[in-house]
Amino acid sequence: MSRIVCKWIVLSAVLLAPAPGFAQVACTRDGLQAATNLYVEAQSKGDPSVMPLANGLAYIENMQVVDIKSGVIQKPLKIDFHRTLIDPATCQTFTEAIVTEENHPYVIGTRLRINHDKIAEIESLVTQKGDWLFNADNYFKWSPTEDWGVIPPDQRDSRDTLVAAANAYLDAFLEKKLDLVPWGYPCERTEGGIRTGKGVPEDTCAVGVPSGVNIVARRFIVDETTGAVVAFCTFGVGGLPDTHLFRIEKGKLRFVHTLTHVPPGRQIRVGGRMVGPNGAPNNPTPNSPAPNTQK
Repeated sequence: MSRIVCKWIVLSAVLLAPAPGFAQVACTRDGLQAATNLYVEAQSKGDPSVMPLANGLAYIENMQVVDIKSGVIQKPLKIDFHRTLIDPATCQTFTEAIVTEENHPYVIGTRLRINHDKIAEIESLVTQKGDWLFNADNYFKWSPTEDWGVIPPDQRDSRDTLVAAANAYLDAFLEKKLDLVPWGYPCERTEGGIRTGKGVPEDTCAVGVPSGVNIVARRFIVDETTGAVVAFCTFGVGGLPDTHLFRIEKGKLRFVHTLTHVPPGRQIRVGGRMVGPNGAPNNPTPNSPAPNTQK
């Protein structure tokens, strides 16, 4: 074989070789995990260019389409802890990321959708100071201690069972039919940064469930291997951008995490009173109608 031919073979191999990292992204479990790893790297560096982004990418924060150049993805953040759901059936992932930096803490829930070998959608529920019951330090205190590990194949719930359990919980906020929810015991709920349980076997996630709130526009990402499902939704008709993340074992709820964004100036009705994002009483301004949103 001539030296020229050998050079062309080597050059062709280099040109055709996939770019490191990008080629791993695909609608498979491994490919989706690779996409998530790249997202975490991008958020840590504040540099989305490390991700293989599709032309026409949709970048969404708190259910509003925004320019990625002005998004939180542009801010380098030290992520103290994260967990990820992988959903090959819909080519999506969900990552819960906790940032406890003193100058600007966050808890962020991010959905990725993969189209072939590119990231076609990045949607983040970005919570920070001023959002519902926000406390990143508390979130970090509790979330990493919970068992969201892989469930043995013969003990896993089906996709339908996981979604049905999530829907039953969310449905309870409208008519408060708590008996239709598959409560597990103990069950711990972390809401913004407030924990409902006390670390005892009788802990329940049934406390503090209001009524009259229609949780709408639900979109689910499901990971049967970890018994996890997350709902992107709106808390109340025309209400607050929200995610509810569930861990379910043998059809029963074990952990519930909620992130709720409260737009600046928004008031929240809890029962018969108005409160601020920290849950403290807050009187509505004169001539301002109370919103329908309840917590």
